Amino acid sequence: MKRLAAFVAAAIAFPLAGTGVAHATPPPPVGAKAQWIDRTTLAWPKGLGDPARPHRLLHDSGSFELTATPGGLTPAQRTKYPHLAGYDAYRVRATPGQERAALRGALTAVAGDVSTGVQTPGVLDDLYASAAGKATLGPSFRDGRPTLSVWAPTARRVALELDGRTVPMHRDDASGVWSATGSREWTGKPYRYAVTVHAPAAGKVVTNRVTDPYSTALTADSARSLVTDLADPALAPAGWRGLRKPKAVPLRDAQIQELHIRDFSPEGGYLAFTDRSSPGMRHLTSLAGAGTSYVHLLPAFDFATVPERRADRATPPCDLPALPADSDRQQECTGKAAARDAYNWGYDPLHYTVPEGSYASDPDGPGRTLEFRRMVQGLAGAGLRTVMDVVYNHTAASGQDEKSVLDRIVPGYYQRLLDDGGVATSTCCAGTAPEHAMMGKLVVDSVVTWAKEYKVDGFRFDLMGHHPKANILAVRKALDALTPARDGVDGKSVILYGEGWNFGEAANDARFVQATQKNMAGTGIATFSDRARDAVRGGGPFDADPRVQGFASGLFTDPNGAPQGTPAEQRARLLHAQDLIKVGLTGNLAGYRFTDSAGRSVRGADVDYNGSPAGYAAAPGDALAYADAHDNETLYDALAFKLPQGTSPADRARMQVLAMATAALSQGPALSQAGTDRLRSKSLDRNSYDSGDWFNAIHWDCAAGNGFGRGLPPARDNASKWDHARPLLADPALKAGCGPVEAASAAYRDLLRIRTTEKAFGLATAGAVQEALSFPLSGPDETPGVVTMRLGGLVVVLNATPQRQDQRVAALAGRPCALHPVQAGGADEAVKAAACAPATGTFTVPARTAAVFRAG
Repeated sequence: MKRLAAFVAAAIAFPLAGTGVAHATPPPPVGAKAQWIDRTTLAWPKGLGDPARPHRLLHDSGSFELTATPGGLTPAQRTKYPHLAGYDAYRVRATPGQERAALRGALTAVAGDVSTGVQTPGVLDDLYASAAGKATLGPSFRDGRPTLSVWAPTARRVALELDGRTVPMHRDDASGVWSATGSREWTGKPYRYAVTVHAPAAGKVVTNRVTDPYSTALTADSARSLVTDLADPALAPAGWRGLRKPKAVPLRDAQIQELHIRDFSPEGGYLAFTDRSSPGMRHLTSLAGAGTSYVHLLPAFDFATVPERRADRATPPCDLPALPADSDRQQECTGKAAARDAYNWGYDPLHYTVPEGSYASDPDGPGRTLEFRRMVQGLAGAGLRTVMDVVYNHTAASGQDEKSVLDRIVPGYYQRLLDDGGVATSTCCAGTAPEHAMMGKLVVDSVVTWAKEYKVDGFRFDLMGHHPKANILAVRKALDALTPARDGVDGKSVILYGEGWNFGEAANDARFVQATQKNMAGTGIATFSDRARDAVRGGGPFDADPRVQGFASGLFTDPNGAPQGTPAEQRARLLHAQDLIKVGLTGNLAGYRFTDSAGRSVRGADVDYNGSPAGYAAAPGDALAYADAHDNETLYDALAFKLPQGTSPADRARMQVLAMATAALSQGPALSQAGTDRLRSKSLDRNSYDSGDWFNAIHWDCAAGNGFGRGLPPARDNASKWDHARPLLADPALKAGCGPVEAASAAYRDLLRIRTTEKAFGLATAGAVQEALSFPLSGPDETPGVVTMRLGGLVVVLNATPQRQDQRVAALAGRPCALHPVQAGGADEAVKAAACAPATGTFTVPARTAAVFRAG
């Protein structure tokens, strides 16, 4: 009878209109397998308990009768909750007022001697989302007076703890929003919410003291939110209001540098981007001059893992530079400091809409807002627009963890729950549920704040496939509504792209129509394309043997001795890789028709990529091309594993540029990891998210090397490859010096100039691509290791072989042709040997070279 006693005690403290009589105490609930999906419907798993026994929904003051609904869920309910399509349906006999009260306590679904907890996001949305969706949450100001608002519909009480005193908050019953309005003196004061709520993770009613999920500013280490008005003139750097950005570039033409703030300048933080004379800013400015249009910043919102005060941070306790290039001591030493050092990629969100404090000169207060804005100004002054990497698909923690914010305010709502009630972790961490109305609203509101208040020009969504397509389209719609006259920004010019990977509990549209590669085609929102990436590099990012070769790493044409099949098998794989690259050069168009390497007439969607269509885009701009990014080995490190070890530094640099050319010269946007044009290495680390400055820093001074040979990479993700890594790291020839570094960077900039000045690389429609772009030598007689593309009045030859190659395009015989003037007068001496014979239409290209010709 202990549970019944608990019900009675709770009812005394929190009166509730019961709708059922007391029953014998059921056994403790197992998980949370029943789902209350709307005001009248409880979804019940088939086979859970005896369907002939009475079903009840127990709450703190009694129970609601459950009545079986013949036929189960309605068609509309099955459409909304496809993963519940096979569940039984039970009607909940209660009024909305009774339901709202019951949801503020413990819930148990019972059938005979079987009981389970209850998932409630669906009914919370049904009861509250219509009103709550219109609410302004977080701090808002009117005539200088702040109002603080938080959505907490299941809370029994919410109080505002403001600067050492407690202020009561008022609950709006229609929306479930609690709010308090104060005087101007509240501004700048620290606060948090004291939320009294039943927490299933604790198994009882608790009072959680939590920061504001809609915080606009924070104290150091996110201990308190701050009452801060982002419109305060004191937070605007000089010239902010009238800041002139570089001309907006359509997404299909975007050339993007992906950059981690600490990699760029380990101690500089946001203000490093305001020093135009620094080596890093000089390099970014030179890239902008060549055609780079955006800098994509890895997470710069408030994240959980780095101590924000410098005095609280640890440093590796050893002399790292003195250790051998192939030693395991560097990774051991940096690992000792990793938990408290200054480094993390930041994919562990704590507050989505506040700049990260560890990048600020003073993390304790709103000064980080001022410095973030100065960073955006600095990039704009260098000719670059700003993209933010946003991570709304998971949180740093859930449940009652001290790093859990959302789940301690509305337990069980913001996190995505599996069928048994456990929190989904397929994203690596505690997954969120943007399919729930208020999590979806948080995503939209946060993005709009960054665009409007910080003048951010684009957003890259981490694991976007874990978002509903509808949520990302809602972001697009909200941005499109921003106007320069009213909001100070043109929202239509803000670009959106993300990782459209299809995996985990949401895979194959199991819970909603996902924002995946195939589903986002035609939306104007791009997804990363892994097709050409793998074809260029070779193998995949999770190969047990990292030596698997591809187009730009010597497959068939320059074998490295690793077991990769017979020469005939390697040749066949190489030719298929070339077909994948051809599809990539079209912008990954699904409907683009061409002749493949076997001589067949195919569409992009007909070319196989690990069992999926290679082509999935509906228009240029749907797919984002890249050869490397922060995930997995840098391009230089991948080539270090894959090219024959004896490949000279100069030839490694040429293969690096060739690999980058496959992305830069494609239709649609392209992204490159910062430093890749300078042969950046992370000493073969495939997952450097917590590897510290030693493995991650970009070395702007080429005399210091390119980062290669800084010891074996951390055992955590790399130990299985150490036997392959040791002889490479010990080879001094692989530590690139100034000659190869500067040559690669200059050659890449020449390619950017061609890409961004020749309109043929920025075609707007699939039809225009079909008409202007062709692969005239594709077929059974094409040269392994060479891709030849004709694009309007241009011819591009990608020669990945170690030999000079002649490519004869019969249709161009008798027409004038010449090496593109950018390359003819450029920095790469080797490409200047490329030539064409107008009489025969033959293009001669040196080994390991990407050459562009004007022809016809």
